[in-house]
Amino acid sequence: MRVTKLGGSGCPVSVLSFGAAGLGNLLGQVSDADARGAVDAAWDVGVRYFDTAPHYGLGLSERRLGEALRGRPRDAYTVSTKVGRILEPLAELYGDDRAEGFAVPATHRRRWDFSADGVLRSIEDSLVRLGLDRIDVVYLHDPDGHGEQALREAYPALERLRAQGVVRAIGAGMNQADMLARFVRDTDVDAVLCAGRYSLLDRRAADELLPEAAARGKSVVVGGVFNSGLLADPRPGATFDYAAAPPDLLDRALWLKAVCERHGVPLRAAALAFPLRHPAVASVLVGARSAAEVRDAAALFARPVPDALWEELGL
Repeated sequence: MRVTKLGGSGCPVSVLSFGAAGLGNLLGQVSDADARGAVDAAWDVGVRYFDTAPHYGLGLSERRLGEALRGRPRDAYTVSTKVGRILEPLAELYGDDRAEGFAVPATHRRRWDFSADGVLRSIEDSLVRLGLDRIDVVYLHDPDGHGEQALREAYPALERLRAQGVVRAIGAGMNQADMLARFVRDTDVDAVLCAGRYSLLDRRAADELLPEAAARGKSVVVGGVFNSGLLADPRPGATFDYAAAPPDLLDRALWLKAVCERHGVPLRAAALAFPLRHPAVASVLVGARSAAEVRDAAALFARPVPDALWEELGL
Protein backbone atom coordinates (compact mmCIF):
# COMPACT_ATOMS: atom_id res chain seq x y z
CA MET A 1 0.00 0.00 0.00
CA ARG A 2 1.24 3.46 -0.88
CA VAL A 3 2.84 5.47 1.93
CA THR A 4 2.91 9.25 2.27
CA LYS A 5 4.48 11.63 4.79
CA LEU A 6 2.85 13.92 7.33
CA GLY A 7 3.83 17.47 6.42
CA GLY A 8 7.52 18.14 6.77
CA SER A 9 7.93 15.68 9.63
CA GLY A 10 8.88 12.74 7.45
CA CYS A 11 6.52 10.61 9.52
CA PRO A 12 5.22 7.87 7.19
CA VAL A 13 1.52 7.00 6.96
CA SER A 14 -0.29 4.54 4.73
CA VAL A 15 -2.90 6.19 2.52
CA LEU A 16 -5.53 3.98 4.18
CA SER A 17 -5.28 4.14 7.96
CA PHE A 18 -6.94 2.38 10.88
CA GLY A 19 -9.22 4.29 13.25
CA ALA A 20 -9.27 2.48 16.57
CA ALA A 21 -12.31 4.06 18.26
CA GLY A 22 -14.17 0.80 17.68
CA LEU A 23 -11.55 -1.05 19.71
CA GLY A 24 -12.82 1.01 22.64
CA ASN A 25 -16.30 -0.50 22.22
CA LEU A 26 -17.72 2.50 20.40
CA LEU A 27 -21.50 2.03 20.10
CA GLY A 28 -21.31 -1.58 21.27
CA GLN A 29 -19.23 -4.44 22.60
CA VAL A 30 -16.24 -5.72 20.64
CA SER A 31 -14.54 -8.87 21.87
CA ASP A 32 -10.81 -9.01 22.52
CA ALA A 33 -10.51 -11.55 19.71
CA ASP A 34 -12.35 -9.34 17.21
CA ALA A 35 -10.28 -6.31 18.22
CA ARG A 36 -7.05 -8.23 17.72
CA GLY A 37 -8.33 -9.68 14.46
CA ALA A 38 -9.14 -6.22 13.12
CA VAL A 39 -5.60 -4.97 13.72
CA ASP A 40 -4.08 -8.16 12.31
CA ALA A 41 -6.20 -7.85 9.17
CA ALA A 42 -5.23 -4.19 8.79
CA TRP A 43 -1.59 -5.18 8.93
CA ASP A 44 -2.16 -7.95 6.38
CA VAL A 45 -3.71 -5.54 3.83
CA GLY A 46 -0.82 -3.08 4.22
CA VAL A 47 -2.16 -0.54 6.71
CA ARG A 48 0.72 0.95 8.70
CA TYR A 49 -0.90 3.96 10.36
CA PHE A 50 -3.07 3.44 13.44
CA ASP A 51 -4.94 6.19 15.30
CA THR A 52 -6.31 5.99 18.84
CA ALA A 53 -7.05 8.22 21.86
CA PRO A 54 -7.53 7.97 25.64
CA HIS A 55 -11.15 9.03 25.10
CA TYR A 56 -11.96 5.86 23.18
CA GLY A 57 -13.38 3.47 25.75
CA LEU A 58 -11.60 5.11 28.69
CA GLY A 59 -8.24 3.82 27.49
CA LEU A 60 -9.45 0.43 26.22
CA SER A 61 -8.67 1.32 22.60
CA GLU A 62 -5.07 2.23 23.46
CA ARG A 63 -4.56 -0.95 25.47
CA ARG A 64 -5.98 -3.20 22.75
CA LEU A 65 -4.08 -1.46 19.97
CA GLY A 66 -0.79 -1.63 21.84
CA GLU A 67 -1.26 -5.30 22.57
CA ALA A 68 -2.10 -6.08 18.93
CA LEU A 69 0.97 -4.23 17.65
CA ARG A 70 3.36 -5.68 20.19
CA GLY A 71 6.03 -7.83 18.60
CA ARG A 72 5.82 -6.09 15.23
CA PRO A 73 8.86 -4.09 14.05
CA ARG A 74 8.48 -0.70 15.77
CA ASP A 75 9.86 1.27 12.84
CA ALA A 76 7.40 -0.39 10.46
CA TYR A 77 4.28 1.44 11.67
CA THR A 78 3.06 4.84 12.86
CA VAL A 79 0.80 5.36 15.88
CA SER A 80 -1.06 8.55 16.76
CA THR A 81 -2.93 9.32 19.93
CA LYS A 82 -4.39 12.46 21.41
CA VAL A 83 -4.20 14.80 24.39
CA GLY A 84 -6.75 17.05 26.06
CA ARG A 85 -8.67 14.58 28.22
CA ILE A 86 -7.04 13.19 31.35
CA LEU A 87 -8.45 9.88 32.63
CA GLU A 88 -8.83 9.90 36.40
CA PRO A 89 -9.70 6.63 38.19
CA LEU A 90 -12.94 6.53 40.16
CA ALA A 91 -13.01 5.14 43.69
CA GLU A 92 -16.25 3.33 42.90
CA LEU A 93 -17.81 1.98 39.72
CA TYR A 94 -20.69 4.14 38.51
CA GLY A 95 -22.42 2.18 35.76
CA ASP A 96 -21.04 2.37 32.24
CA ASP A 97 -19.74 4.88 29.72
CA ARG A 98 -22.55 4.60 27.19
CA ALA A 99 -23.46 8.26 27.64
CA GLU A 100 -20.14 9.00 25.93
CA GLY A 101 -20.81 6.32 23.33
CA PHE A 102 -18.62 3.51 24.69
CA ALA A 103 -19.82 0.18 26.07
CA VAL A 104 -17.28 -0.04 28.89
CA PRO A 105 -17.54 0.17 32.69
CA ALA A 106 -17.20 3.71 34.04
CA THR A 107 -13.90 3.05 35.81
CA HIS A 108 -12.56 6.55 35.12
CA ARG A 109 -13.78 10.06 34.53
CA ARG A 110 -12.52 12.35 31.81
CA ARG A 111 -11.17 15.77 32.77
CA TRP A 112 -10.47 18.35 30.10
CA ASP A 113 -6.89 19.55 30.40
CA PHE A 114 -5.03 21.48 27.71
CA SER A 115 -2.31 22.72 30.05
CA ALA A 116 1.34 21.93 29.38
CA ASP A 117 1.41 19.62 32.40
CA GLY A 118 -1.76 17.96 31.17
CA VAL A 119 -0.11 17.22 27.83
CA LEU A 120 2.86 15.58 29.52
CA ARG A 121 0.71 13.53 31.87
CA SER A 122 -1.59 12.41 29.06
CA ILE A 123 1.31 11.24 26.91
CA GLU A 124 2.92 9.40 29.83
CA ASP A 125 -0.37 7.64 30.58
CA SER A 126 -0.88 6.75 26.92
CA LEU A 127 2.61 5.24 26.67
CA VAL A 128 1.76 2.97 29.60
CA ARG A 129 -1.57 1.89 28.11
CA LEU A 130 -0.07 1.35 24.65
CA GLY A 131 2.98 -0.42 26.05
CA LEU A 132 5.12 1.30 23.42
CA ASP A 133 8.44 3.07 23.69
CA ARG A 134 7.21 6.13 21.81
CA ILE A 135 4.21 7.78 20.19
CA ASP A 136 4.81 9.02 16.67
CA VAL A 137 2.02 11.59 16.25
CA VAL A 138 0.12 13.51 18.95
CA TYR A 139 -3.03 15.46 18.19
CA LEU A 140 -4.84 17.99 20.39
CA HIS A 141 -8.22 16.26 20.73
CA ASP A 142 -11.41 18.29 20.25
CA PRO A 143 -10.18 21.64 21.63
CA ASP A 144 -13.42 23.30 20.43
CA GLY A 145 -14.32 24.84 23.80
CA HIS A 146 -10.71 25.22 24.91
CA GLY A 147 -9.15 26.87 21.88
CA GLU A 148 -7.20 29.61 23.60
CA GLN A 149 -5.66 27.33 26.25
CA ALA A 150 -4.87 24.74 23.59
CA LEU A 151 -3.05 27.35 21.49
CA ARG A 152 -1.38 29.08 24.44
CA GLU A 153 -0.35 26.08 26.56
CA ALA A 154 -0.91 22.65 24.99
CA TYR A 155 0.41 23.42 21.53
CA PRO A 156 3.74 24.92 22.72
CA ALA A 157 4.22 21.84 24.93
CA LEU A 158 3.80 19.60 21.88
CA GLU A 159 6.20 21.79 19.93
CA ARG A 160 8.85 21.36 22.64
CA LEU A 161 8.35 17.58 22.65
CA ARG A 162 8.79 17.50 18.88
CA ALA A 163 11.97 19.60 19.13
CA GLN A 164 13.31 17.17 21.75
CA GLY A 165 12.56 14.20 19.49
CA VAL A 166 10.02 12.72 21.91
CA VAL A 167 7.34 12.78 19.17
CA ARG A 168 7.82 13.05 15.43
CA ALA A 169 4.72 14.98 14.40
CA ILE A 170 2.08 17.13 16.09
CA GLY A 171 -1.31 18.50 15.20
CA ALA A 172 -4.98 18.70 16.16
CA GLY A 173 -7.96 16.44 15.55
CA MET A 174 -11.52 17.76 15.39
CA ASN A 175 -14.97 17.33 13.89
CA GLN A 176 -14.83 20.82 12.42
CA ALA A 177 -12.69 22.58 9.84
CA ASP A 178 -12.56 26.24 10.92
CA MET A 179 -10.40 25.85 14.02
CA LEU A 180 -8.19 23.33 12.26
CA ALA A 181 -7.56 25.97 9.58
CA ARG A 182 -6.47 28.31 12.36
CA PHE A 183 -3.99 25.73 13.66
CA VAL A 184 -2.60 25.28 10.15
CA ARG A 185 -2.37 29.04 9.60
CA ASP A 186 -1.13 30.19 13.01
CA THR A 187 1.08 27.34 14.24
CA ASP A 188 3.69 24.93 12.92
CA VAL A 189 1.64 21.74 13.12
CA ASP A 190 2.65 18.92 10.81
CA ALA A 191 -0.87 17.62 10.23
CA VAL A 192 -4.48 17.86 11.30
CA LEU A 193 -7.13 15.16 11.53
CA CYS A 194 -10.45 16.36 10.16
CA ALA A 195 -13.44 14.09 10.80
CA GLY A 196 -16.61 14.33 8.75
CA ARG A 197 -15.93 17.68 7.10
CA TYR A 198 -14.46 16.46 3.83
CA SER A 199 -16.78 13.89 2.36
CA LEU A 200 -19.06 13.52 -0.64
CA LEU A 201 -21.79 15.14 1.47
CA ASP A 202 -19.88 17.73 3.50
CA ARG A 203 -17.01 19.61 1.86
CA ARG A 204 -16.54 22.44 4.34
CA ALA A 205 -12.85 21.59 4.73
CA ALA A 206 -12.35 22.65 1.11
CA ASP A 207 -13.30 26.26 1.90
CA GLU A 208 -10.22 27.17 3.95
CA LEU A 209 -8.54 24.23 5.65
CA LEU A 210 -7.39 22.28 2.61
CA PRO A 211 -6.13 25.30 0.65
CA GLU A 212 -4.23 26.55 3.71
CA ALA A 213 -2.70 23.12 4.28
CA ALA A 214 -1.68 22.74 0.64
CA ALA A 215 -0.15 26.21 0.54
CA ARG A 216 1.88 25.61 3.72
CA GLY A 217 3.00 22.05 3.08
CA LYS A 218 0.87 20.60 5.90
CA SER A 219 -1.04 17.33 5.76
CA VAL A 220 -4.67 16.54 6.42
CA VAL A 221 -5.82 13.12 7.59
CA VAL A 222 -9.50 12.70 6.77
CA GLY A 223 -11.83 10.62 8.91
CA GLY A 224 -15.58 10.15 8.96
CA VAL A 225 -15.88 9.70 5.19
CA PHE A 226 -19.22 7.90 5.64
CA ASN A 227 -20.54 10.69 7.91
CA SER A 228 -21.41 8.10 10.60
CA GLY A 229 -23.46 5.93 8.26
CA LEU A 230 -25.39 7.90 5.67
CA LEU A 231 -22.80 7.39 2.94
CA ALA A 232 -22.37 3.74 3.87
CA ASP A 233 -26.04 2.86 3.46
CA PRO A 234 -28.36 5.75 2.54
CA ARG A 235 -31.87 4.84 3.60
CA PRO A 236 -34.61 6.24 5.85
CA GLY A 237 -33.33 6.21 9.42
CA ALA A 238 -29.66 6.41 8.42
CA THR A 239 -27.50 8.68 10.56
CA PHE A 240 -25.45 11.74 9.66
CA ASP A 241 -23.02 12.82 12.38
CA TYR A 242 -24.64 10.31 14.75
CA ALA A 243 -28.15 11.79 14.43
CA ALA A 244 -30.99 10.97 12.06
CA ALA A 245 -30.16 12.38 8.64
CA PRO A 246 -32.43 15.23 7.53
CA PRO A 247 -34.49 14.56 4.39
CA ASP A 248 -32.45 16.82 2.11
CA LEU A 249 -29.20 15.07 2.99
CA LEU A 250 -30.82 11.66 2.56
CA ASP A 251 -32.02 12.70 -0.89
CA ARG A 252 -28.53 13.89 -1.76
CA ALA A 253 -26.98 10.63 -0.56
CA LEU A 254 -29.46 8.57 -2.59
CA TRP A 255 -28.61 10.63 -5.68
CA LEU A 256 -24.90 10.01 -5.06
CA LYS A 257 -25.58 6.30 -4.76
CA ALA A 258 -27.51 6.27 -8.03
CA VAL A 259 -24.71 8.08 -9.86
CA CYS A 260 -22.13 5.66 -8.49
CA GLU A 261 -24.23 2.67 -9.52
CA ARG A 262 -24.48 3.98 -13.08
CA HIS A 263 -20.70 3.83 -13.22
CA GLY A 264 -20.48 0.41 -11.56
CA VAL A 265 -18.91 1.76 -8.39
CA PRO A 266 -20.20 1.17 -4.84
CA LEU A 267 -20.99 4.43 -3.05
CA ARG A 268 -18.66 3.45 -0.21
CA ALA A 269 -15.78 3.02 -2.65
CA ALA A 270 -16.34 6.52 -4.01
CA ALA A 271 -16.61 7.91 -0.48
CA LEU A 272 -13.24 6.38 0.41
CA ALA A 273 -11.56 7.56 -2.78
CA PHE A 274 -12.85 11.12 -2.79
CA PRO A 275 -10.63 12.76 -0.11
CA LEU A 276 -7.36 11.61 -1.65
CA ARG A 277 -8.15 13.58 -4.81
CA HIS A 278 -6.97 16.66 -2.92
CA PRO A 279 -3.17 17.04 -2.70
CA ALA A 280 -3.25 18.10 0.97
CA VAL A 281 -4.86 14.82 2.08
CA ALA A 282 -2.26 12.27 3.20
CA SER A 283 -4.48 9.47 4.48
CA VAL A 284 -8.08 8.34 4.84
CA LEU A 285 -8.89 7.04 8.31
CA VAL A 286 -11.43 4.22 8.51
CA GLY A 287 -12.77 2.74 11.72
CA ALA A 288 -13.22 -1.02 12.00
CA ARG A 289 -14.41 -3.46 14.64
CA SER A 290 -13.48 -6.78 13.03
CA ALA A 291 -11.24 -8.40 10.44
CA ALA A 292 -14.16 -8.65 8.04
CA GLU A 293 -14.79 -4.90 8.22
CA VAL A 294 -11.12 -4.19 7.58
CA ARG A 295 -10.96 -6.48 4.55
CA ASP A 296 -14.17 -4.97 3.18
CA ALA A 297 -12.80 -1.43 3.54
CA ALA A 298 -9.51 -2.39 1.92
CA ALA A 299 -11.27 -4.02 -1.03
CA LEU A 300 -13.46 -0.96 -1.55
CA PHE A 301 -10.44 1.32 -1.23
CA ALA A 302 -8.72 -0.62 -4.00
CA ARG A 303 -11.66 -0.24 -6.41
CA PRO A 304 -10.84 2.09 -9.33
CA VAL A 305 -13.19 5.05 -9.71
CA PRO A 306 -13.53 6.30 -13.31
CA ASP A 307 -13.01 9.96 -14.08
CA ALA A 308 -16.46 10.02 -15.66
CA LEU A 309 -18.03 9.47 -12.22
CA TRP A 310 -16.21 12.45 -10.74
CA GLU A 311 -17.19 14.52 -13.77
CA GLU A 312 -20.86 13.66 -13.34
CA LEU A 313 -20.62 14.62 -9.69
CA GLY A 314 -18.98 17.88 -10.63
CA LEU A 315 -15.80 17.08 -8.73
